Amino acid sequence: MKISARNKLAGTVVGIEKDSVNSTVQIDLGGAVIVTAMITNASVEEMGLEIGKTAYAIVKASDVMVGAD
Repeated sequence: MKISARNKLAGTVVGIEKDSVNSTVQIDLGGAVIVTAMITNASVEEMGLEIGKTAYAIVKASDVMVGAD
């Protein structure tokens, strides 16, 4: 897989919740870190995503916001 994004985080799919058009996919990155993304149901099918499969959370953003109390 070749992509232009610099932040490619490998993990394991631990949850898929399908709705009428989109699915919420949870990827466990380890260390109690889970990334959640909403993608189309068609994308879930095309990638063959299922619980236990390795997947990547890919982040490409021109801005990153940080907050603190």
